[in-house]
Amino acid sequence: MADLVKKEMGLMDVIKKYPQTVQVFQKHGLGCIGCALANFETVEQGAMGHGMELEPLLKDLNAAAAQKS
Repeated sequence: MADLVKKEMGLMDVIKKYPQTVQVFQKHGLGCIGCALANFETVEQGAMGHGMELEPLLKDLNAAAAQKS
């Protein structure tokens, strides 16, 4: 199965397309909804900016995105 969320996707694009990912971002320490940079950053940039590993975040985001909202 192809990944629904990719590291190159914009944070807000992911949230708009898969609203159920908000909890995943929050769990990983990314309060994306309230951050002005969320409109301009990719998932990869957000993870790097918060000093977190990208792969676990993507894994959790894809698991959530695969669920029905």
